[in-house]
Amino acid sequence: MERVVIVTGASSGIGLALCERLLTEDKQVRLCLACRNVQRAKAARSALLTSHTNARVDLLHLDVGSVESVLNAAKVANRIDFMYLNAGIMPNPQVDVGAFFKGLFSSNVINMFATAEGLLTQQDRLNSDGLQEVFATNLFGHFILIRELEPLLCQTGHTSRVVWTSSSNARRSAFSINDIQHREGTEPYSSSKYASDMLSLALNRNMNSQVCLVCSPLIFTNTFTLTPYNGAEALHWLFLQKPESLDPRAKYHSLTSGLGKNYTKPRLMDIDGEMAEVLFSKLRELEKVVRRNLCERNADNEAHQRYLSDIE
Repeated sequence: MERVVIVTGASSGIGLALCERLLTEDKQVRLCLACRNVQRAKAARSALLTSHTNARVDLLHLDVGSVESVLNAAKVANRIDFMYLNAGIMPNPQVDVGAFFKGLFSSNVINMFATAEGLLTQQDRLNSDGLQEVFATNLFGHFILIRELEPLLCQTGHTSRVVWTSSSNARRSAFSINDIQHREGTEPYSSSKYASDMLSLALNRNMNSQVCLVCSPLIFTNTFTLTPYNGAEALHWLFLQKPESLDPRAKYHSLTSGLGKNYTKPRLMDIDGEMAEVLFSKLRELEKVVRRNLCERNADNEAHQRYLSDIE
């Protein structure tokens, strides 16, 4: 039976590697590459069809950093078996040299290299919706996508699964429930990834679909998963599992042994359940505001277009 799989951020890296692995695993998979850059998506599709000539690979223009783009893309879907929320950005990461040397001679050195804790700072900015760009791309856009597709994901008699690519860089210390967009901080990537960890738990409690969290390695990992193929191990492994066997409080890590064997290891997340519910509520409120602003903006644009037509 054909299974429909949507992968955001599928034009390169772990997203593209996952698509290759899924087509190798199941000839009946119908892939949808949901990408911001259409040209790169077309190139990725061509590459996949070169090695899988009979595969069904569709393209969907989706910029998760734009609410309007998310809403337009959601109108196209009519069936979803798996949805991999993989797209994300880490803008202009810079190494804090002072923190590097301080951590190098501390007891935290292994964790520092494994998670990049305290090493990376990033510059963030506002997007067209007035939201912090990293928050919007890594978390909020995907949240809106899930909300918009909820009728499809939670159909009676049909099990859909949502798999959210997290990161070993997700840290509780980088996140503040009073600043969910991380306007005041210098680690928006770590904040957004920890927020996605929390949101996965809240979604599992508030929706009927299965939401799984996967940890993908960064360059600072202390394992050997430094290729996209290896990094997609847990994403691929989850495709093969039964939903009832998975723990909603676990993050599933892609790992590779020193002998080159890929494997997946679950680890319980450091998540406060009550805080996760507060985050979910805050996102719902922000959703209302952003949708209202978008409607008003579109109405203004339509009025402006009518005015221009009248004076021509």
